[in-house]
Amino acid sequence: MRYVLALSRSAFVIRHWFEINLDDASMEHGARIELRELPVQPHRGTESAAQLMALDRPLWRADLFDRLADAPGTFGAAHYHPEFEGNEPCTRVWDAGLTADPWGWLRDQVASLGVSGHDGGASWPVDAEDAAQIRGLAGTVVTMARQFEASRCTSAADCYQLTRDVRDTVRLMIATLRNPDLLDTGWVSPWTAR
Repeated sequence: MRYVLALSRSAFVIRHWFEINLDDASMEHGARIELRELPVQPHRGTESAAQLMALDRPLWRADLFDRLADAPGTFGAAHYHPEFEGNEPCTRVWDAGLTADPWGWLRDQVASLGVSGHDGGASWPVDAEDAAQIRGLAGTVVTMARQFEASRCTSAADCYQLTRDVRDTVRLMIATLRNPDLLDTGWVSPWTAR
């Protein structure tokens, strides 16, 4: 399950995410908030025809994650990606403010178009009309994202139900682990079952 909050040329995709660290097989999960480009599509059919919407190029991502080994609500793996090269995120950026107050941090990021806490960087590359609307959606984005926080996901079965659409991605993570013997195979069994 995921929420899509679409504007004219950009959209937020908000969901629960599950991730396995490729180095030590530790596991993380929680709310993923991603700002995506919503490119103009050619008109199809009549004036009444349904039109294509494509959530394309990622512009920004925040992962408000807990480590499964930690107490829920500690946000020990919370990080963000202020930029992307094509579809690939930059390396994780850590922010003490994000870990201390993830929901306030997220609200500030949305209200400031990504400038808050970002060492003097440029705001998100969205058109002016979307930018004006995004600023007013900070509370809505936070409310939606809180529905996917790690503390609400209490078992592997819960986590799988929220992320079953990315089963192949989880399997790819498992296949590329540097130390596969460290993986808790019981926890990931919902994603690996045939």
